[in-house]
Amino acid sequence: MLGHDTRIGRRGLRPGLGFGGGCLPKDLRGFTTRADELGADEAAGILREADAVNTRRRQRVIDLAREELGTDLRGKRITVWGAAFKPETDDIRDSPALAVAQALHNLGATVTVTDPKALDNARKPHPELDYAEAPIAAAEDADLLLHLTEWPQFTRIDPKRLAARTHNPKVIDARGTLNTGQWRDAGWITRTLGRR
Repeated sequence: MLGHDTRIGRRGLRPGLGFGGGCLPKDLRGFTTRADELGADEAAGILREADAVNTRRRQRVIDLAREELGTDLRGKRITVWGAAFKPETDDIRDSPALAVAQALHNLGATVTVTDPKALDNARKPHPELDYAEAPIAAAEDADLLLHLTEWPQFTRIDPKRLAARTHNPKVIDARGTLNTGQWRDAGWITRTLGRR
């Protein structure tokens, strides 16, 4: 039923990296705190689990990256498509994409981030990450590409042209918006979060 509500729609109900932003995660945690204060343990438990499931989606992308590259990420080059918590904004508050990028950097990978609008905002709290203006340039010599914010610009990139620029044509589509058949035909090993 939620998918038929035009205010929500189906696009917000795809499996993937999870939600971020300045409102929903904060509100969820605020409701949990208030439910605890009121003794509504069952309601608080449901809210806590929703928050935990959302956070685990980020860890799942990190786990998939390690499956593809090995547990030791030192010296590996990873490209992250997306810094904003959602497309069409420069808002990076509680960005799942940046949380994953930072975690992979902390594990020793060299992480290059690209985003059509949010690079300036991302550089301030994450100066240790590398940044590139263009998605194709960001993927230069990459061992792995992570599609973490569903910008429409990313879906229009020719995967065959991009494969020639990478070190290993491997992609994890954590938003489920890439045409995986087209990417596989172009020689990519693809993994999509929430799909076989």
